[in-house]
Amino acid sequence: MYPKFMTWKLMNSALIRRRRFSVRRSLLSVATICFLLVSPWALAHNPLTGSFQERVAGTLSAVLLMGFWFLYGRGSFRVRPATGKAVAGHLGFALCTLTLLGPLDDLATTSSAAHMLQHMMIMVIITPLWVASQPLPQISAAGGQVLSICWRPLLRLAGYPMACAYLHAAVIWFWHMPWFYMLAVENPWWHTLEHALFLSTAGVFWWSVMRASPVNFPVATMALLFTLMHTGFLGALLSFSQTPIYHEEARSLADQQLAGLIMWVAGAIPYLLASGWITRRWYQRQAS
Repeated sequence: MYPKFMTWKLMNSALIRRRRFSVRRSLLSVATICFLLVSPWALAHNPLTGSFQERVAGTLSAVLLMGFWFLYGRGSFRVRPATGKAVAGHLGFALCTLTLLGPLDDLATTSSAAHMLQHMMIMVIITPLWVASQPLPQISAAGGQVLSICWRPLLRLAGYPMACAYLHAAVIWFWHMPWFYMLAVENPWWHTLEHALFLSTAGVFWWSVMRASPVNFPVATMALLFTLMHTGFLGALLSFSQTPIYHEEARSLADQQLAGLIMWVAGAIPYLLASGWITRRWYQRQAS
């Protein structure tokens, strides 16, 4: 009886320590968001300090982001992710907070290069990190089945990588047309909608290629190369244009060309890496 009691006591102590660690990690996540949102450095360049519409749109974005980050941290208490996945998830939320609510968002209103950097952060860094973290079990564990109903259609769509690539391409080109581009710059609600569409379509796209089944490896590679080609073409248009496409006094031709290089050169790296990774998995499967 004594050894069994000691074994049970040790297991119970280990479980309590894991639960305490999960709770501390959840609280740390929320505390980090709160610090970023209330610190003078963040507020000096934050939509929460702008006009009334900017404050409302910024507050809504902050609340939604904070809510999902808390759900992920809280869900990790019930469904504990692997260390690498947890790091990817929290890093994605932290970068998303800085990208959407930090100084970059303020610079994006006057600089095409900063605006493009913000887009690239969302589409090729933040969303792949979230997909790599596989956060749905944690969010479902904290939010219940209601949230699961919301993303079931998106998961079904993710079974078709080329369809996801076409949808994501339509969103990218739509928001980079001059009139809609400037509409998002000048109106905080359209800017918030732009970010939401980038996050959702990029998330489904990266899920479709990074979580592709072996049968879909060739199609996933085609989807990545297609996205690489059309985003590179858009970046080249901005880089080689001899006149500013987005007419505004603060947007110079050199700034626009830098924006094109960010999309064309830097933005291509994640697509190339992902294509190589999937091709390697495909080759290994064929060789086995």
